[in-house]
Amino acid sequence: MTQPTDIRRVRGARPRLLDLYSCAGGAGTGYSRAGFAVDGCDVAERPNYPFPYHRGDALAYLAHLINTGEIRRYAFVHASPPCQHGCALTVGTNRSQGWGGTHEDLVAPTRELLDATGLPYVIEQPNGRAEIRKDLTLCGEMFGLGVIRHRNFELGGWTIARPTHRPHRGRVRGYRHGRFYDGPYVAAYGSGGGKPSVPELQAAMGIDWTDVREELTEAIPPAYTEHIGRAYLATLAPTLEAAA
Repeated sequence: MTQPTDIRRVRGARPRLLDLYSCAGGAGTGYSRAGFAVDGCDVAERPNYPFPYHRGDALAYLAHLINTGEIRRYAFVHASPPCQHGCALTVGTNRSQGWGGTHEDLVAPTRELLDATGLPYVIEQPNGRAEIRKDLTLCGEMFGLGVIRHRNFELGGWTIARPTHRPHRGRVRGYRHGRFYDGPYVAAYGSGGGKPSVPELQAAMGIDWTDVREELTEAIPPAYTEHIGRAYLATLAPTLEAAA
């Protein structure tokens, strides 16, 4: 069962957050803006990641932190484990056409280790059939962004109010089955079919520290995790006031 956050980790300093499968730092940047000090972990070289990070396997690193007790320096964990076999694109067009190969699903082993940390956590996944609870679903329209980019979040050891999903203002710009559609949103995936330029992607996502298309299309908008981070820190306010 998740234990309460140790006040010594949050009082008088920015609480520290572990950002697993951190990619280029979309999630980490949002948490930083909310008030966390962020450390990342990703198996790939990420020179554009804006915070300290460990390059290596996220599951092995998390297990190491748990076994050595170093996990206690963190107050919160965010994880975006690979689950390509469950994403909407894979279970839809790609699978129906027999395209693609074997995809990783690291959600379950990641959750098992996150539960072992005793810390509050978030598991993030795109829309699709990934096996997570959809405790929270966020959309770019909720934050006035130029992408829709629905993302689901499973919350471990804490809760958050579910914001109302705002109606979309139109279509995602680009080609569908040979026909071009205009709209107020850009497609933050792929590179063909009328996809946006890198500067358009940066502006739509609220990301300015990387200009690598692959990183932009894999990232989540920082506005999402800023919202989550602020909501979590607000739950600590009464405890911190009582301890002051």
